[in-house]
Amino acid sequence: MRRLFLLSFPVIVLIFFGLRTVCSQEAKENSQVQAPAQPPVQVNDSCAECHARITPGIVVDWQLSKHSANEVGCSKCHGDRHNSMTDAANAGIAGPEVCADCHGPQVDQFRKGKHALAWGAMKAMPALHWQPMVQVEGLKGCGGCHRVGLKTEGEVKGLMEKGSGFGASSCDVCHTRHLFSVDEARSPQACMTCHMGADHSQWEMYSSSKHGVRFLLKQSRMLPEDAAAPTCQSCHFQDGDHANMTAWGYLALRLPYPQDARWARDRASILQALGVFDPTGKPTPRLAVFETYNFLRFKEEDWQAEREKDLKTCNDCHSVNFARAELEKGDQMIREADALMAEGIRTVAALYRDGLLIKPDSYSYEFPDLLTMHNAPTVIEQKLFSMFHEYRMRTFQGAFHCSPDYSFWYGWAAMQSCLTEIRERAAEIRAMAGKAAEHPAKGAK
Repeated sequence: MRRLFLLSFPVIVLIFFGLRTVCSQEAKENSQVQAPAQPPVQVNDSCAECHARITPGIVVDWQLSKHSANEVGCSKCHGDRHNSMTDAANAGIAGPEVCADCHGPQVDQFRKGKHALAWGAMKAMPALHWQPMVQVEGLKGCGGCHRVGLKTEGEVKGLMEKGSGFGASSCDVCHTRHLFSVDEARSPQACMTCHMGADHSQWEMYSSSKHGVRFLLKQSRMLPEDAAAPTCQSCHFQDGDHANMTAWGYLALRLPYPQDARWARDRASILQALGVFDPTGKPTPRLAVFETYNFLRFKEEDWQAEREKDLKTCNDCHSVNFARAELEKGDQMIREADALMAEGIRTVAALYRDGLLIKPDSYSYEFPDLLTMHNAPTVIEQKLFSMFHEYRMRTFQGAFHCSPDYSFWYGWAAMQSCLTEIRERAAEIRAMAGKAAEHPAKGAK
């Protein structure tokens, strides 16, 4: 036995080290396969020669791009006035007008869509000047996403002076510079940076819907490449059209009022709380602002045109009757959410009417103003703000994005909770006022 072991031991050792060598070689080969090949930084012009040392990532991105493959160099987009480290400020900003030289149809489409209105819409908010400017012009808050919108020459100059020159561009919000990848812009993750969070949780809704789950499974190759899985772009950029618009819009509000009497009354209360109509129902100057930035759908035919586009897209996988019924369920979610919202508004408005809340100087009327957002002056109005800008949004957006659990728990249920708090807080304010009337302060006459 001992002799047999001594004879077989060298064989065992050879097998062990042989297997180890094979495994090591396979691991090495796998690591070589998995590591993405980085193109060499080729110094082929004065721009690349300098930037290959200072910002090599930009050069690598450009080399991987179709721009590079088609010999679209730096000067084509940035001009030729920047030639040294001392004149970097002379580099031109590649705004949409520059992109239009080669991508004219796409830029023309973009100008007609709601993304083009984003910067102006943000600037139109009455409480914007209360925010830290680093969040606006500094692009560390609202401005970071709303920069996708078109800007005036003066606004571009202002951004440059504040050191936020890159925010002057628009196209690179989706086609990240300097790769400017069409594949990136066609992926739902390109939308994720902005379409997430409190008042526009579309990524959370989409990624938890069957549409989103199937797409993510396709990306991970768990589903076949040809499996049906709509993306954000399938519905909002049909056939690559950059003029993205939606039937209901961001606020899910329309004019004229619906024939449903209750819904019409509820919608009127919401529009009053947005300052579009005054407490008596008369139009205010804000109505023109809402029309300029397409906050409302003012024509039935405009709404219907977008709805028909949605139905056409849905019809790729579903019958028209099924798709229409599902979209109408989303409409009904808006109706039900508006009923809760309107009650909350009327409850707070009654406190102003009865003199139990004092009108702030910034308010035009003794009526809650939802556009003060998180700067609302009282706790009860803070709840009203959350109810509208967060939970109402999630209620109807979750429904249209086919994420029922998100719509219910993060939207509808939260609206109910807010309304309960508003009712209770209003009762407390009235009770406190009643006690104060019964027991006036000492020394009062």
